Amino acid sequence: MKVTVCQWDSRPEQLEGQMQKLILHCAAHGSELLVLPEMPFDDWLAGSQDLDVARWLASMQLHLDWIERLSRNLKLPLLASRPVLDELGVRRNRAFCWMPQEGLMDGHDKLHLPDEEGYWESRWYQAGSLPLKLYDLGVCRAGVLICSELWFFEHARHYGQQQAHLLCLSRATSSVDTENWIAAGKSAAIVAGAYCLSSNQSRPAGVLPDMGGAGWVIDPDGSLLALTSATEPFVTVAIDLAYADSAKATYPRYLK
Repeated sequence: MKVTVCQWDSRPEQLEGQMQKLILHCAAHGSELLVLPEMPFDDWLAGSQDLDVARWLASMQLHLDWIERLSRNLKLPLLASRPVLDELGVRRNRAFCWMPQEGLMDGHDKLHLPDEEGYWESRWYQAGSLPLKLYDLGVCRAGVLICSELWFFEHARHYGQQQAHLLCLSRATSSVDTENWIAAGKSAAIVAGAYCLSSNQSRPAGVLPDMGGAGWVIDPDGSLLALTSATEPFVTVAIDLAYADSAKATYPRYLK
């Protein structure tokens, strides 16, 4: 199966050009699944300490518009997160999967929210609750993790016990801790016995908030297969789903 990850600048003036390049990349490389960063279709809301409800509502619609537009051009599963209002009108950061036949399918709401410079997320929306949703994509099973959820390895283990082939991690993380994030991605892949696919927000040096790029593909035993960069913002890798199946029976995955 060919999977695509990326690093992505979500500022409005950057979206159109990136979108066209991504469509061409996926077509040229025969992509069969795409992971995008956390809240990829609007400038990063939580960069400001001050909640702006009008911006949140506008961002909700922007995400729906861009998902619909991208899905018209890419007939493959698309996984990421988006801003929503839940049934009680509470603001959430929600995992989603778009499928060519089924359309938009929502998952869980982000569980663990930072509150620090550039990442004032707990001021913009509220944390969700379990359970996590596993998506059956036909040829494989995929679970979504939203950024900080990576550090809670019980979530990766949960997906592994549900026989996930893929951990799809949407991020908005700085450049300062990139090596730590990669280390966590390797650990999560090992814990789950699944491929960890991650895409991250990215900004040029000097543009705040700092967003570090470095999307990756990591195999079920923790080997880094691919890493995006400023010169290669999209990467597509052929992965072996049978490898993820067999990994479930090996240490430490079989431990109870």
